[in-house]
Amino acid sequence: MRLPSSILVSVSLFTAETTAALYLSSTYRSAGDQIWQGLTLLFTLVPSVLVQLTLTFIHRDLSRDRPLVLLLHILQLGPIVRCLEAFCIYGSVGRVEEPYVSITRKKQMPRGGQSEAVERQVGQAEGKLFTHRAAFARTSVIQAFLGSAPQLTLQLYICVLQQGVSIGRGTLMVISLLSIVYGALRCNILAIKIKYDDYEVDVRPMAYLCIFLWRSFEIATRVVVLVLFSSVLQLWVLPVVLLNFLVFFLYPWILFWQSHSPFPENIEKTLTRVGTTIVLCLLTFLYAGINMFCWSAVQVKLSDPDLINKSQNWYRMAVYYMVRFVENASLLLLWYIYKTDFYKLFCAPLLVLQLLVAYAIAIFFMLVFYQFCHPCRRLFSSSMTQGLWNCSSLLCLMCNSASPQNRPMGKSPGPITCTKSANDIAHDTASDTTDDMPNETSYDMLNDTIYENANEMGNNICGGINGDINHSVSCNA
Repeated sequence: MRLPSSILVSVSLFTAETTAALYLSSTYRSAGDQIWQGLTLLFTLVPSVLVQLTLTFIHRDLSRDRPLVLLLHILQLGPIVRCLEAFCIYGSVGRVEEPYVSITRKKQMPRGGQSEAVERQVGQAEGKLFTHRAAFARTSVIQAFLGSAPQLTLQLYICVLQQGVSIGRGTLMVISLLSIVYGALRCNILAIKIKYDDYEVDVRPMAYLCIFLWRSFEIATRVVVLVLFSSVLQLWVLPVVLLNFLVFFLYPWILFWQSHSPFPENIEKTLTRVGTTIVLCLLTFLYAGINMFCWSAVQVKLSDPDLINKSQNWYRMAVYYMVRFVENASLLLLWYIYKTDFYKLFCAPLLVLQLLVAYAIAIFFMLVFYQFCHPCRRLFSSSMTQGLWNCSSLLCLMCNSASPQNRPMGKSPGPITCTKSANDIAHDTASDTTDDMPNETSYDMLNDTIYENANEMGNNICGGINGDINHSVSCNA
């Protein structure tokens, strides 16, 4: 049984950040900065309360007679108590004989096209440790993106305004950045384990390193861009933040409304419809908070029984990073135009270039992770680079077809039908069969593209982009 080191890291970051924030708020109070003191305490206490509620909800303490544990959660000491409980369970393993064990079956990663299922016994203590790890994985994500991310943005903004970094503020900023990166890492690992729950997932150290570098460059760049923009255009930063937040908050609800699925009732039996709605709103709130700073590896799907989209959509990821790159570049351009005299001490063009290159480096490490280090890359029906290349080709094709110079003049030609060979039909049948397997990576089908240029019709290929291919396709001119 593995040492619950992830629980120790989560509790250590939570305790260190809370302590540093309380100390910094006391310095703000001594200096008479009541606004900075209030915001620092707000970004500390709100995620702390949400962490306590999450731990209580996952461990079902409300339905159990544990008044002391509930009292400690009210005093914001829940994570420390849970950590001690987890290590006590780990220390008692092997000393007492288990009264009963459960048997789990996990598939191994396919080798040579075949995947074998392995059964193993799981004791009661190991099952409790699994619950603790799952609970702290979720609380790390909550602490990172609802507490540490806004806290880091706030403290960096104060540093720019005051043109200096104190020891307390610098310490809190470093801890907050580590907490955000660790929360994003736990979010990636959590998404992999949820999507491939039937498989025995083994994440190697190189995968952890790629995720760490990917998320570090992505989050740090995003925070610096937001701070620079807000330092020169204070009134415009609120619309930018609200627009980003509302788009990602409403997006899962719009998809749920379009699917015409019934309202999810299987979240918790003791919850009423109002309680279920509150839980779903908090989930989409967290989802929007994650996408504000980085790409969320866990994609919310309210119509799914597990509330998670288990298909890998390269198109959605490509669109996110292209739009985010353009947004960062636009915010940096506005900052460069309206920058104050304080920024004359820096080489502004070089700073803009460094931030854009840093975001490109983040995308590079993301490609390396999905292409070479992803523990379940053998289950992908197509490689990530091929999927992103198809997505970019589709976007370029749509832009070319929409441009006025590519529109045909005169009479349009007759319909041209694209046919498939027998080998292609056999390949499609095999791919459709594998798509029905559990946890097989699937891809959302895009609408067939209508080409308007008659000269380019013969070279176009009819079919889906993200992996699902229609058997009978007709391209109309």
